[in-house]
Amino acid sequence: MGVSMAAARAALRRLKAKGAIAAPYRGFHIIVPPEYQRLGCLPAEQFIPQLMDRLGTPYYAGLLTAARYHGAAHQQPQVFQVVTPKNRVPIRCGQVGVAFIARRNAAEMPAARFNTPRGYVKVSSPEVTAFDLVGNPDHCGGLDNVATVLAELRERLDPKELRSIALLSPLGGAQLDQPLATLFLRGTAIAAYTEVSISRSGNPSWTLANAGSGRQGDSFRIAVH
Repeated sequence: MGVSMAAARAALRRLKAKGAIAAPYRGFHIIVPPEYQRLGCLPAEQFIPQLMDRLGTPYYAGLLTAARYHGAAHQQPQVFQVVTPKNRVPIRCGQVGVAFIARRNAAEMPAARFNTPRGYVKVSSPEVTAFDLVGNPDHCGGLDNVATVLAELRERLDPKELRSIALLSPLGGAQLDQPLATLFLRGTAIAAYTEVSISRSGNPSWTLANAGSGRQGDSFRIAVH
């Protein structure tokens, strides 16, 4: 275009100083419309899909962020939570924060598309969200908050879909390998999986329970001691 690299970089610096562009990732610049300049960045759901595509990284919005999309988290998460196959450095772009949570088989997980002003963002299914919440309480405000969110999410959960996700879903660092056992959580039903007892140190122990019907309404609990 007849512009030297030095001149292009200088122009980018000027635009960034004016708040007209932002760089949430090295070499990745985004235009910030006036309505978002107070944030110093676009909302994460409006640039994460393009960034992940540029990096060639499978992703989905997960955990509390996904729960909010499914109507199960009434408080706005402090950061936008993204699940990718490997750990990544968190992003801070103006007032917008993005946290990455590693899940080796993230690319295999079912995800829905939610429209944004700039396309769409992939969000984990309710069933994947449920397993990710239980498996990552440290990223979700602890077990008490996980239980609260799951209670709000339960009406969206399909027992058949839960069974299909079970073998692929680690909980608390352990690989779930009993898809017809029963997962229990504070008396509010999800479906049939494995009973898990989690100590306050965060270490889970597993107890094989009788297979349940998988109907919503069957009881389940997590015992914390």
